[in-house]
Amino acid sequence: MAKATPKLINALRNAAYKINSGAPYQWGHMGSCNCGHLAQEITSLSKGEIHEYAMRKSGDWNDQVMDYCSESSMPMDLLISDLLLAGLTIEDLKNLEKLSDPEILRQIPADHKPLLKNKKDHVALYMKTWANLLEEQWASGVATPSIDKKSTLIKGMV
Repeated sequence: MAKATPKLINALRNAAYKINSGAPYQWGHMGSCNCGHLAQEITSLSKGEIHEYAMRKSGDWNDQVMDYCSESSMPMDLLISDLLLAGLTIEDLKNLEKLSDPEILRQIPADHKPLLKNKKDHVALYMKTWANLLEEQWASGVATPSIDKKSTLIKGMV
């Protein structure tokens, strides 16, 4: 599971809030889907920029994180590198897109299940639950202290 850091916790909460508050949500759009909303919060890129970067390679988020190469200079690989630097793992991103992390799902009440990957209120609940879980880890001192690292993604890269 992701490293619990205040930055990641806040990014998850902000993404959930924006999804619940009417921000454009579309599961099939790489910049406004589950991972796209979190990527917007972490990288400060727009949904359009994220989608543009993603279209330079083939596949959805799951395919792109499976094909991720840390040595690549492809914009999507740089974006994924930023997400990993923020404390996420490849597995976290795959689980977020499918709302499938067992540890997070255990925290969600039975009357809210099953979660559907393309329903925005389900995505927001998953993100808020994940943020709460990470906050508990961080507050209890289980989490590793975060190290401030410069972003590898250059905004406006063509």
